[in-house]
Amino acid sequence: MGGCHSYPSATKADGKALQPSAISREKQGINNNNLEERPYLQQQYVCQRITHMDMLTLISLPPGVDKAEWLASNTVAFFKHINLFSSALSEFCTPTTCPTACGPDNTVYVWTDDHGRKLKCSAPLYFDYAMSYIQELLADEDVFPTKSGSVFPTGFVFLVQKVFLLFFRTLSHIYWSHYGETLALGLHPHLNTLFIHLMLFCQQHALLEPEDTEPMQDLITALGQQV
Repeated sequence: MGGCHSYPSATKADGKALQPSAISREKQGINNNNLEERPYLQQQYVCQRITHMDMLTLISLPPGVDKAEWLASNTVAFFKHINLFSSALSEFCTPTTCPTACGPDNTVYVWTDDHGRKLKCSAPLYFDYAMSYIQELLADEDVFPTKSGSVFPTGFVFLVQKVFLLFFRTLSHIYWSHYGETLALGLHPHLNTLFIHLMLFCQQHALLEPEDTEPMQDLITALGQQV
């Protein structure tokens, strides 16, 4: 699912052609897991965190802080954490093991280019496209300005929503297709902490639609009970 800083599966030309302006989700009878049970819902795993903290304080807009600045700084932080986590599992996510980018309920994530063409990608290629796109946005001073006094662009929140949708899909795929490897590496407390932090932040700032998160709603509910 890509390394921390480079995404060799997505060429420069591909990056220009593939825009998430029409990211779509299709229901297909395919998944990379083929497990009827969802081990990540078992109580012995769902209660595991790396730390127990006041999540409300962590996600809430601090007094006196501009909301766009708060969204921007958290977008950068989540990108670093999710990219690092997915990198730890990248050797297990290959075109052979993951011919589709999928999540629970036989959900297959399909990238749509700016001409409206749906591109069926293997999971590593899909997430290479996704992380490359996000990385380019974060490096664009016109979108994520870093200089004092700079103004965020019109439609900034809309772009942030698309980025967080890609974050959600990345973690959804890990839970669905790579939870066994996550357990074997002892990373499930980190994954739970990262996922519930992401979901609570999205709920607090209205970044995801219910239909987007519905395939993982059982886990969101289970983890929310542990907060």
